[in-house]
Amino acid sequence: MGETYKDMPDQEDIGEQLHHDQNIRTNEGKKKAYLGVDVGSISTKGVILDDDNNILSSAYIWTEGNPIGSVKKLIHLIEEGFDKDQYEVVATGTTGSARRLVGTILGATIVKNEITAHAVGTTTFHPDVRTILEIGGQDSKIILVENGVAIDYAMNTLCAAGTGAFLSSQAKRLNIEVEDIGKYALKSEHPTSIAARCTVFAESDLVHKIQMGHSREDIIAGVCDAVVSNYLNNVGKGKKIESPIVFQGGVSKNEGVVAAFERELGCHVTVDPDGHLMGAIGSAILARRSSARRVFDFKMEDMEFYTREANCGRCPNNCEIICVYRGDDLLDAWGNRCERGALV
Repeated sequence: MGETYKDMPDQEDIGEQLHHDQNIRTNEGKKKAYLGVDVGSISTKGVILDDDNNILSSAYIWTEGNPIGSVKKLIHLIEEGFDKDQYEVVATGTTGSARRLVGTILGATIVKNEITAHAVGTTTFHPDVRTILEIGGQDSKIILVENGVAIDYAMNTLCAAGTGAFLSSQAKRLNIEVEDIGKYALKSEHPTSIAARCTVFAESDLVHKIQMGHSREDIIAGVCDAVVSNYLNNVGKGKKIESPIVFQGGVSKNEGVVAAFERELGCHVTVDPDGHLMGAIGSAILARRSSARRVFDFKMEDMEFYTREANCGRCPNNCEIICVYRGDDLLDAWGNRCERGALV
């Protein structure tokens, strides 16, 4: 078995260390709310929850290679749907591949890895879940749960054949909208067998099947089957997948992939209506559970942030240090392997 949940490095739990001493008195006349942000390579998600885990505002946008810009846009969209007269955001959590960068510019009270955030979010709304399947734009993960606690996990960031990016590229090849893949797949009676070992083989095989005259519906159903096969043979390899199963991430909205999972696993697969936001939801819940409090300032969307890379040069490691600035002020820096490279 691979790396287990308890062995997972969690040095990202920097939130309370960064901001615990910066607590600000909250407005006693307003209800408390909690912001969670999940920034990935493809999409950026955010939610605001109340004390009962109700979503007060949410947004889902594309990252477009600019996590700082996408987060500023996300905050603007969330603010538009948030009732600031009744609620006040008193804690903020971040997760995803850009969690530390975004946590710095948002003044997060807690920063957590995406495995933890997804597990917390899912088990909160589905306490009996045993397996969490998650497929995003460029990566995928599986989390095994026992008695409400994540006990094992695996991630795949190497092959795109089991991700949303593969579905998007094949939809473009077939001249259909990626959102319509599910509808086409469900019309198929004889899904085309497509090589699922990797993206290159799958795309080559798909072109061959098109030239052989297979119907569009059968080919699209075969693409969905290929995504599931690649996922189970890579991310899920060696894992004991047990029901109840919850499927989340952007690809969970694809009915064809959901149906392919149910055929392959032989059981019902639950898709949470807010599954595409689950990382952000988990972050908001973690922020609420944390003791750190810091009132969130929506004015950050008007501030200018930028990053700069610096070479330490103070020892043979010559670490590359990432520095985050707001104007001329250094907010945070990381990448150093020893105390000589510490800048903040």
